[in-house]
Amino acid sequence: MVDKAIKLLQSKQDKFTTSLVYLSDHGESLGEDGVYLHGLPWSIAPDTQKHVPMLLWLSADYQQRYGVSSQCLQQKAKTQAYSQDNLFSTLLGLLGVSTREYQATDDILTPCREAGDENFSH
Repeated sequence: MVDKAIKLLQSKQDKFTTSLVYLSDHGESLGEDGVYLHGLPWSIAPDTQKHVPMLLWLSADYQQRYGVSSQCLQQKAKTQAYSQDNLFSTLLGLLGVSTREYQATDDILTPCREAGDENFSH
């Protein structure tokens, strides 16, 4: 389903600067160790239920226009742990919304933005 949403956004790139954020509301067991679905008590739940999937897709135009390095994001995804706590400021930053509630330290894109990018301000 997410791949279809990305394909739709890609088809609109000639008119719009596009991006997509997908964040599941829970992890899921798919048969690892005979466990399926989700909802086990935290103390016995496998990591697959504790880790919530998140996907961030940025069009090439978005990356260029707002100075975001996809290579940097890929490297950070391998070494950084993110949570739902990062969603709010990441969305504000992604959309360029200026508000005092925005916290650059919670924005996943912050370390991967080019310094001094004139198209991004908060």
